[in-house]
Amino acid sequence: MRHDGGWIGHLLHEAENERMHLMTWMEISKPMLWERALIATVQTGFFAVFSLLYMVSPRTAHRVVGYLEEEAVTSYTHFIGEIDAGRIENVKAPEIAVAYWNLDPESTLRDVVLAVRADEALHRDTNHHFSDRIRAKRESLFEDMDTDGNKPHIKY
Repeated sequence: MRHDGGWIGHLLHEAENERMHLMTWMEISKPMLWERALIATVQTGFFAVFSLLYMVSPRTAHRVVGYLEEEAVTSYTHFIGEIDAGRIENVKAPEIAVAYWNLDPESTLRDVVLAVRADEALHRDTNHHFSDRIRAKRESLFEDMDTDGNKPHIKY
């Protein structure tokens, strides 16, 4: 065991954020029981494979997540295009999304997709950054702090 170097807070926030994405899409799509079972099964399989990958190569695991997040950004961009073209109905945003992202009460599906896409872009950049830090053997996020401990001082 060793100190996490400041990572755990970032990773827990990302996990909670992804959970809120799932809860939001569950509220919007209202999946049937068999679809929920499929989601749980796929999540379980991904968890097993990803855990093994992370044990073997954390750097590769973060890079893979970065690429998956990039695909999510692309997919949400296409989703916005479908809404704008009128092929997907721009329904009212669910309350869970309005509360989580602090959206206007009159927000729509398009606003939710924009918020989720922004999150995914941040996750993409964060995971690529973590992979780069592992490669550079600079895993502690505290290494980038000035001596007063609150001003970032990036060393690249």
